[in-house]
Amino acid sequence: FFESCNMSDALLIKGGTVVNDDIQFRADVLVEGGIIKAVGENLEVPVGARVIDATNKYVIPGGIDPHTHCQLPFMGTVAADDFNYGTRAALAGGTTMLIDFVIPSKGQSLLAAYDTWRSWADPKVNCDYSFHVAVTWWADEVKAEMATLARERGVNSFKMFMAYKDVFMLNDEELYKAFKACKEVGGLAQVHAENGDMIHIGQKQCLELGITGPEGQELSRPEDLEAEATNRAIMIADRVNTPVYIVHVMSKGAADMVRLGRKSGKRVYGEPIAAGLGTDGTHAFHQCWRHAAAHVMGPPLRPDPTVRDYLMDMLACGDLQVVGTDNCTFNADQKAMGKDDFTKIPNGVNGIEDRMGIVWTKGVVSGKLTPSQFVAVTSTNAAKIFNVYPQKGRIAVGSDADIVIWDGNAKRTISAKTHHHAVDYNIFEGMEVTGVPSVTITRGKVGWENGELKCEQGWGRYVNRLPFGPPFDGIAVRDEARDLKKRKVERPPYTGPVFVPGK
Repeated sequence: FFESCNMSDALLIKGGTVVNDDIQFRADVLVEGGIIKAVGENLEVPVGARVIDATNKYVIPGGIDPHTHCQLPFMGTVAADDFNYGTRAALAGGTTMLIDFVIPSKGQSLLAAYDTWRSWADPKVNCDYSFHVAVTWWADEVKAEMATLARERGVNSFKMFMAYKDVFMLNDEELYKAFKACKEVGGLAQVHAENGDMIHIGQKQCLELGITGPEGQELSRPEDLEAEATNRAIMIADRVNTPVYIVHVMSKGAADMVRLGRKSGKRVYGEPIAAGLGTDGTHAFHQCWRHAAAHVMGPPLRPDPTVRDYLMDMLACGDLQVVGTDNCTFNADQKAMGKDDFTKIPNGVNGIEDRMGIVWTKGVVSGKLTPSQFVAVTSTNAAKIFNVYPQKGRIAVGSDADIVIWDGNAKRTISAKTHHHAVDYNIFEGMEVTGVPSVTITRGKVGWENGELKCEQGWGRYVNRLPFGPPFDGIAVRDEARDLKKRKVERPPYTGPVFVPGK
């Protein structure tokens, strides 16, 4: 076997504890040609292979962040983290794949937007990535392009907005039609769930009251607007009988709607984000405007400090499934575009680099998550939901060598002075986290080691994702079962009197 391999790029990770979502065990891992070639105890060191010592460390699948916005044009500016900085931060934090979003403007071709985003990303990415595509308007041509994206461009997930009125927002009928199209093409429907009409009214009311600062974000879009929209999105998806994925679950109310939907048999997935697990919305009420504005995002971070533990508990019991970041960063001066009107503050926070450490600290160190559950919510569940498993999300023979050697005892203090984002602040500033990637390997290449980046722009590849992934398992059977319940009542024709208006 070893003689048939080109060992010039081979790695042998020795002495670590391999952790997958369902098992952990002591083993060595051999990597060659970007693929895991062997997993077992006491593997022989091939000639020419580099040996990496993982003694007393975990060997885990590289993290998958399913919700990022690199280089996003938004609210009159462009996100500070482009695809270079976003993927650099990813590798530094133990993440080896991003699933970013193509967001067409209203009326723009989805295919044209996809091609534009690919042209931005392909030359810059330091690790593998893929794209969701947003549906920001509705027409027959949008439906046709969704089919093309699913069939030819490796897209199996589409995001709809219930917020951002007159910009991205779809109404309920459009949402229903978009969900039907998702079902037909085998794409997972994703939803930004907030009541956009009520937000629009709330923003006007706050401004009329003289509330122009960052606190207006929470005051104009409180928790019940998120919870109501989450419930409505789940209901509409259930009417179509298609799976639905709620992005950035930010409140107890929204999380409860996901839980209740799942308990009643609906096919729904929920994604909290690093910001909601690591901090809270009290910062929006800070006396320093720049500090407060740094935390503005939509849906907002909630001021209730118990939300982060509540969301972690729901990850632990399986009611929520995946941790993303919604990483969409804007420098302080960009945020200041809304200095006199909070509705003009570009929405977004950081999270790519710090996601894994925050989940380990708040989850594993606290005793809420096991190491296998950590792997599930930071990598494997996303790989399964978005249909790249076991290519990604597992340490196993044949899987991509996206591997992290994770030191579960090491500590670091988060700071904008040391992070690898382009943005000039960090919402987790000063937080000490336990759990640090000693080595991050992206498709067999060491991209981060002992505190130093060793990445290469353009190394990352676009990952095609086939339609009709695991979330669609059993959907056709459900359709048949539902049809059986829709029975026409056979009765004799009505022959009685009929009221005629006007007579």
